[in-house]
Amino acid sequence: MSTRYRFFFSLFMSLVLSLLMTAWVTWINLGVVDGFLMKWGTAFITAWPAAATISYIFGPRIHQVTTWVIENQNKQKETDYGTAENQL
Repeated sequence: MSTRYRFFFSLFMSLVLSLLMTAWVTWINLGVVDGFLMKWGTAFITAWPAAATISYIFGPRIHQVTTWVIENQNKQKETDYGTAENQL
């Protein structure tokens, strides 16, 4: 995965997550009140740079962990199927 790809993926993913999560948390904490959009906007502007940075830094490691989990699940399924076949 290229650095450019990682950068833009982190930017876009963090944009969507920050937008939705700050809206959700602002709504949970305040409800729809006067100034909701301003409060949500402030929360989003504060959260997005942090989320983008965290996503860029930790993304490759999370990708490795995800790959490891999926590969181990597949190995476990192969082992389970192999055991079941031997019992028949």
